[in-house]
Amino acid sequence: MKKAVVLVSGGLDSATTLALAQEQGYACYALSFDYGQRHRCELDAARKVAEAAGVIEHKIITLNLDNIGGSALTDTAIPVPQQATEGIPVTYVPARNTVFLALALGWAEVLEAEAIFIGVNAVDYSGYPDCRPEFIEAFANMAQLATKAGVEGRPIRIETPLIHLSKAEIIQQGSRLDVDYANTISCYDPDTEGRACGRCDSCRLRAAGFEASGIADPTRYQPGVN
Repeated sequence: MKKAVVLVSGGLDSATTLALAQEQGYACYALSFDYGQRHRCELDAARKVAEAAGVIEHKIITLNLDNIGGSALTDTAIPVPQQATEGIPVTYVPARNTVFLALALGWAEVLEAEAIFIGVNAVDYSGYPDCRPEFIEAFANMAQLATKAGVEGRPIRIETPLIHLSKAEIIQQGSRLDVDYANTISCYDPDTEGRACGRCDSCRLRAAGFEASGIADPTRYQPGVN
């Protein structure tokens, strides 16, 4: 069976991506990162998603991106915005997807996997530069040059099945594949019980997606959030 490494953050998009990879017939190996993020409850969600999907293996790699900071997600001194902002928001983590994909590429070579799946989206997203098609294309070109597999004519593909879908379309795809979104969390600033704030950019995009899709939102929100 063909193999794929799937980046699984514990969020809505990555859970859908994993289901789509399995639908395409891939034996899936889930990869998550404990990178010093303030919303570490997403790792519990990632475990639930991977277990529910029945992946071959789920690996969690520890990085310390909080050592360099520069993001509201890795530096608790920088507050998570509770309203829409202009430009690239402070929740952007410098080089995060570049680092994640590089490590996924290494594992894919070891596994002799054909593809890496990542749930980046360039429609309903926060404007992160490393979620754009141009970035994915550039990384794929680099991967072909930088790997033994690529040099030998077996380049590892970077698959982005969600990149041109709206959040509502993503949710509809996942619901078609019986993804349990109650296992996922998208919030950048959850409380100690893992309940979503309902105000950060990621929460707003998620809630709007469920509303537009016509599918009930199973998100656990903090008290007082409508």
